[in-house]
Amino acid sequence: MAGRHRISYVPLEAMDQRMQEEMRRCAEQGTPRPESSAVRAHAPNAFWAFADAWDALFRQGVCEHALKDLCRVYISRTVRCEFCGNQRSVQAAASGVTEAQYDELLNFESADRYDDRQKAALAYAEAIAWGLDSDELWARLHRYFSEPELVELGCFIALTFGQQSWIRLLGIDHHEYLAGSATALAPGFGDAHTAEASKASAGYWAAGSNS
Repeated sequence: MAGRHRISYVPLEAMDQRMQEEMRRCAEQGTPRPESSAVRAHAPNAFWAFADAWDALFRQGVCEHALKDLCRVYISRTVRCEFCGNQRSVQAAASGVTEAQYDELLNFESADRYDDRQKAALAYAEAIAWGLDSDELWARLHRYFSEPELVELGCFIALTFGQQSWIRLLGIDHHEYLAGSATALAPGFGDAHTAEASKASAGYWAAGSNS
């Protein structure tokens, strides 16, 4: 349904100065990219509630950012949110997260690209997304994380799971708002033309998706 917008983008000129500054930050730094933020701008309270929570839980906090970005993209892949799944975090890349690690997220338990702490975090994301629960899971989580870390990580995973489950319904795509920047996009998604080619390629991660 790409291109069939269920909710329109708010024009930049209709926003106040502070919101415009945040939109430009999205275009220049990404994660989130500007399209989803331009939808949330219809309700400024929702816009700032998300922006502030995202900054506090994703870009800051007690858990390492790279770990949280792996959980974010795991959620993208498990709910097949192409808009979010084709975004990358500049901050995570700078800390050493590789494209190969993103590619193996749905098979994280058997993959050798993650350490035990990362696998435990991804098991937490899986449990939140799919309603899984067991004493073994919690013993594993408490082995690798403090309770403050478990709270922050759980809140972050819940935030991105809810947002991505909504965003996949919106019909939005990259390069539709404040276009011209390839910041924080997956390889092959730097412009609209190459993005379409990437989506049509064999082995595209969301092949068969209805989003």
